[in-house]
Amino acid sequence: MFDALTDRLSSVFDRLSGRGVLSEKDVAEVMREIRVALLEADVALPVVRDFIAKATEAATGEAVIRSVRPADQVVKITYDGLVEMLGGEGEPEGLNIAMNPPTVIMMAGLQGSGKTTTAGKLALKLAKDRKKVLLASLDTRRPAAMEQLATLAKLAGVDSLPIVAGQAAPDIARRALQSAKLQGFDVVILDTAGRTTLDEAMMSEAAEIAKIAKPSETLLVADALTGQDAVRTAKAFHERLPLTGLVLTRADGDGRGGAALSMRAVTGLPIKFLGVSEKIDGLEVFDAARVAGRILGQGDIVALVEKATEELDVAKAEAMAKRLAKGQFDLDMMAEQLQQMKRMGGMEGLMGMLPGVQKIKKQIAEANINDKMVDRQSAIISSMTKLERKKPDILAASRKRRIAAGAGVDVAEVNRLLKQHRQMADAFKMMSKGGGKGFAQMAQMLGGMGGPGGNDRLKNLGGGKMPMPSEKEIEEMAAKLQAGDGGFKLPGLGGGLPPGFNPFKK
Repeated sequence: MFDALTDRLSSVFDRLSGRGVLSEKDVAEVMREIRVALLEADVALPVVRDFIAKATEAATGEAVIRSVRPADQVVKITYDGLVEMLGGEGEPEGLNIAMNPPTVIMMAGLQGSGKTTTAGKLALKLAKDRKKVLLASLDTRRPAAMEQLATLAKLAGVDSLPIVAGQAAPDIARRALQSAKLQGFDVVILDTAGRTTLDEAMMSEAAEIAKIAKPSETLLVADALTGQDAVRTAKAFHERLPLTGLVLTRADGDGRGGAALSMRAVTGLPIKFLGVSEKIDGLEVFDAARVAGRILGQGDIVALVEKATEELDVAKAEAMAKRLAKGQFDLDMMAEQLQQMKRMGGMEGLMGMLPGVQKIKKQIAEANINDKMVDRQSAIISSMTKLERKKPDILAASRKRRIAAGAGVDVAEVNRLLKQHRQMADAFKMMSKGGGKGFAQMAQMLGGMGGPGGNDRLKNLGGGKMPMPSEKEIEEMAAKLQAGDGGFKLPGLGGGLPPGFNPFKK
């Protein structure tokens, strides 16, 4: 998300590097570039005008610190403006959970916006917070809509309201509320019907359901890919329904991000969640400060830590750390690292959370570092026998040809994987010579991530400040990429960032 905007803004800030104090002419030129970048990202014109007016005033007013580099000053002003546009500083706006259960959450939106899928994702998120959730489909028009929600309920591990044929949506809402009260549910999620376009019948039905259910939350689900159409839809729904928040789906496929940047400013409603994948767990809490950081190429280390906390198997991590402490690293362990990375969102997802990666996109592309590469490496390892994975030294030419054929790749790719594994194994052997202290600390840290407050402890490292890496550190990363042969390794692959790079330092 925001890829095009991030690229444009990065080029603007790069041109400011090395300049002295900015003149009014320089400020005007920069603001013109930022205005064009925002408009190209499909941000609403009134929002862009307001943003540029405030940013220009901040860049030329008394608040400008002369001792700070112009590029840094403009980045800070832009960052503050984006945060304000997206909802302001502070904790993300969570769901309003009623004191007396059941809490009613009503999902509204057009057909095809991802409303039903989002209901399932939200149910899973609430279930993880130890809430007893009931999903109820009120969509009596779309074929198999009720069956779809029942299937999603099973995936999320929650209950769904039994389907009664021929029942009207308001009657289903009443039955859902009664069932939730009688069976002690904490939350009931009502998935209402949508249409391909806004119409009076849909709005009237939604208004009637809201009157019956009296929801604590009425969430509008909008497709981020529709851009300003999503903003217009939100305004139309808000005029008829007491909306409390927004959910933007397909955010991972939206390269521009104009809907997200316009929604809050135009409607006054908070964006509460982003749908980031088709998977049942692909729902992120919307955090204005962290999204602004991603737009400016600063990554999102906190999200990376949270993802690791959710997906990490602590027992496996500790067992692996002990084996690494002895200098053991076979291809089974490498395969586990690849699978772990896929569970955390894949190569591209992880790259987007790392600071400074935006500046080395070209080198990343040239090195073919992507999710397809990870899939090919997993396929190569899967094509080996247990003995070959344990003892890769026995892989003669004939075995490599068989493995390559089984994985559907060239022998050269098998050789590259083996070389990368050998480099990583050698590195772990060298580290193990120090008595394994580093690995013991790693196991302790990984264990701590799974315990009470572990996620908060990691978030607060370095005071919670996640600056971008220096130019020198970025050059070192680029050099590793240009070296080829798998020279660049993410932490999840057993490698690391350049020496001295610490995303948590102040």
